[in-house]
Amino acid sequence: MGFKLQARGQKLRPSTRSHVTISPKKADPFYQSPEWKALMRAVIKARGRRCEDPKHDPVRPRDGIRLFGDHIKELKDGGAPLDPHNVLLRCGSCHTRKTTAERAKRLGLVQG
Repeated sequence: MGFKLQARGQKLRPSTRSHVTISPKKADPFYQSPEWKALMRAVIKARGRRCEDPKHDPVRPRDGIRLFGDHIKELKDGGAPLDPHNVLLRCGSCHTRKTTAERAKRLGLVQG
């Protein structure tokens, strides 16, 4: 028994829907200010060059790495910009994880 397949109707055309692209994140000019840079120097001097994130991956190094001063309560959420108690030193991966989670909460994608 043999079957013969035949195309019926029109061929599928490529979608004409537009794609959503997310523009790259641009650092707020605040983080280039002399006041922020001075605060970061003081925080690193007082606490050391070490990732302070409690969820830091224990397999990754904590010391002597590039650090980001990360607001515990983000500025967009009303955090104090130059309060050292509102700043945690985080490595790149910890900073990305925390920022992504906060952005998702702000957008209502997750509860927290």
